[in-house]
Amino acid sequence: MATPRNFRIIPLADERPRKVSVASVASELRTTGAGLTALQDAQGRTLRDLRISVTDRCNFRCSYCMPKEVFDKDHPYLPQSALLSFEEITRLTRQFVAQGVRKIRLTGGEPLLRKNIEVLIAQLAALRTPEGLPLDLTLTTNGSMLAKKAQALKDAGLQRVTVSLDGLDDAVFRNMNDVDFPVAEVLRGIDAAQAAGLGPIKVNMVVKRGTNEQQILPMARHFKGTGIVLRFIEYMDVGATNGWRMAEVLPSADVVRLLQTEWPLVALEHASAGETAQRWGYVDANGQPDKQAGEIGVISSVTQAFCGDCTRARLSTEGQLYLCLFASRGYDLRTLLRDGSADAQLTAAIRNIWEQRSDQYSALRSTLPHGSPTPGRRVEMSYIGG
Repeated sequence: MATPRNFRIIPLADERPRKVSVASVASELRTTGAGLTALQDAQGRTLRDLRISVTDRCNFRCSYCMPKEVFDKDHPYLPQSALLSFEEITRLTRQFVAQGVRKIRLTGGEPLLRKNIEVLIAQLAALRTPEGLPLDLTLTTNGSMLAKKAQALKDAGLQRVTVSLDGLDDAVFRNMNDVDFPVAEVLRGIDAAQAAGLGPIKVNMVVKRGTNEQQILPMARHFKGTGIVLRFIEYMDVGATNGWRMAEVLPSADVVRLLQTEWPLVALEHASAGETAQRWGYVDANGQPDKQAGEIGVISSVTQAFCGDCTRARLSTEGQLYLCLFASRGYDLRTLLRDGSADAQLTAAIRNIWEQRSDQYSALRSTLPHGSPTPGRRVEMSYIGG
């Protein structure tokens, strides 16, 4: 099948996401007897995971993501016409799956704010890999609406959820979400998700020194032995609105040392290639991993870069493809969709974009002298999801 030539990326002077011109798509689709060859970037990393933001809106105002002073009542959110429709998201996802993507994570903003999100989940759940297998379909949420929606999400075909929860103390949690939302409602949502079979559930806690590090041990005590995996995430320098300072980062190594003051832990193997979390298991009396007690994870994107085996791409709610959580620009796939491009043109564009990828922001940052400002302009996490 012939495909258009002369693909190029056109940088815009005003730094909006880069457009992919239909008339200039230039990747030949390399095929084998089994179909497309494995897709690798300039660092030899394979595309396996796609994170899809379905909305740029959120009902929380967490200081590390959507601080209230920036995302106030006058903030200009994207108009509905700019958002990818469910059909557009599904069509693009189908092309990514043909390139090797096996895991889809729906994010936001807060994805449960997207009206009729269950319809999209059902469409994505119906997709199959070239081998005929279903995708690993997950969603990350702040849990505020999970109690009401958990069963409907499961019925639509969602497999798992990850819930963001930054503390159990109600005053601390209300302070961090900055909209006075009670922690009890999020815990009720987690219980509903577990009852619906949306598991294994993961709970992500962003640890910000001076704000919620006193919640580390209470969180571990609460989730130990529940079948829920608690993960501690270093406070990251995503975007430009959260006022990030290295002094507010509590290294994951310190988190593990604190946990070990109460429980012996043993390092576990990665569950899959490209996994971001370092896994630690609670141990039994014989010093072996205790499956009943479970495990915790730490995500060290500031102090221990894991760029080397990153398999993730991110699709924004308006169809911009980002190759790194810390990217400054994206690639415009929405124009290709709405200009009537054939699937072969979408495939060619995706392959060219990934094959040119050389992003390794966290690794480069780690080479800077301690205390140096982080390099470059970065997209906001609320726009492409965490």
